[in-house]
Amino acid sequence: HPGNKYVPRAVLVDLEPGTMDAVRAGPFGQLFRPDNFVFGQSGAGNNWAKGHYTEGAELVDNVLDVVRREAEGCDCLQGFQITHSLGGGTGAGMGTLLISKIREEFPDRMMATFSVVPSPKVSDTVVEPYNATLSVHQLVENSDETFCIDNEALYDICMRTLKLSNPSYGDLNYLVSAVMSGVTTCLRFPGQLNSDLRKLAVNMVPFPRLHFFMVGFAPLTSRGAHSFRAVSVPELTQQMFDPKNMMAASDFRNGRYLTCSAIFRGKVAMKEVEDQMRNVQNKNSSYFVEWIPNNIQ
Repeated sequence: HPGNKYVPRAVLVDLEPGTMDAVRAGPFGQLFRPDNFVFGQSGAGNNWAKGHYTEGAELVDNVLDVVRREAEGCDCLQGFQITHSLGGGTGAGMGTLLISKIREEFPDRMMATFSVVPSPKVSDTVVEPYNATLSVHQLVENSDETFCIDNEALYDICMRTLKLSNPSYGDLNYLVSAVMSGVTTCLRFPGQLNSDLRKLAVNMVPFPRLHFFMVGFAPLTSRGAHSFRAVSVPELTQQMFDPKNMMAASDFRNGRYLTCSAIFRGKVAMKEVEDQMRNVQNKNSSYFVEWIPNNIQ
């Protein structure tokens, strides 16, 4: 950028102007390129069909123009990351429409979605199950990797682990951003097992339609935390596989792992990590399917 400032390669979309105004007025409003805000006027009223077939369908071409322009600015485009919720109308209905349109135009690029799945305890609207069901059907077909996050688990982490008595959406978003940053660490820093989005998919997806991931994160620190302590690899591993550190409120002990990928940042010895992973797998072998050997990457 000529003004010597970094501009995120991000496109912000909504079917109502209010949220965009909030972003623009917020602390990072000046970061984004003004043309990359694309919004409608009417909102989707938590109605999936409005987002997918009527209001959203009218706006989606404008969004694609901006996406295309950003894609043309890349030297080597790897793929797309989409953050949306599955409970409302815009994120769910128009989000999935956008995914299928991008898929049509860039069929060989990775499509990773960070999808906030509705949960009964933290519910906004009564039609969330419908919107989510319709969206999952789309994600099964058109996404390569979907990271399932839900507000109930995020609230639990904020209250139980981070001891925040009244968590705001800012606190929840902080956790999501930490996860997104962790997943894309390998793209941004040199490392031993440098996996990008595509390698992650190769290692994690045994069958094309089974690409819905749960994310565990450690160590969990709150937004303003200034005191840090050194944590060992065994400690991190134990936390990482702890249900309390999972960003989706489904207890994995009721099912089994097909595959796992562990991403460590910082000065960590490869051997130590491998030993810990082997240890986890040996101790909890009943939670891993036996027909994929060594399924922790």
